[in-house]
Amino acid sequence: MQIVRTIVWTVLAVLLLAFSYFNWKPVEVQIWSNLVLETKVPVLVIISFLLGLVPMWLLHRGVKWRLGRRIGALESAARSNAVRAATPPIERSEPPKATVDKPSSGNELP
Repeated sequence: MQIVRTIVWTVLAVLLLAFSYFNWKPVEVQIWSNLVLETKVPVLVIISFLLGLVPMWLLHRGVKWRLGRRIGALESAARSNAVRAATPPIERSEPPKATVDKPSSGNELP
């Protein structure tokens, strides 16, 4: 799987280099009415791509982290339940029951 990932990243890098080489032309981007940014096309494309990618990547990492913590807590709870089920229960002896003497009414003979 690691080799596939390496090949994909290499192909993407080569495509980005080819795009950059053939489109290295200056463009003007008007940000506000009096603020104009002059840059090259590949820089503009890469920045636009990153502006879309980074927030979704951060969201993905946050969800992955939260679910990893949740899975860890569930595994820990399952492990403790398994240990509790595997140990034999402790037998406790019942203490003797105390008997309550009824109060004498005074009419009874000994």
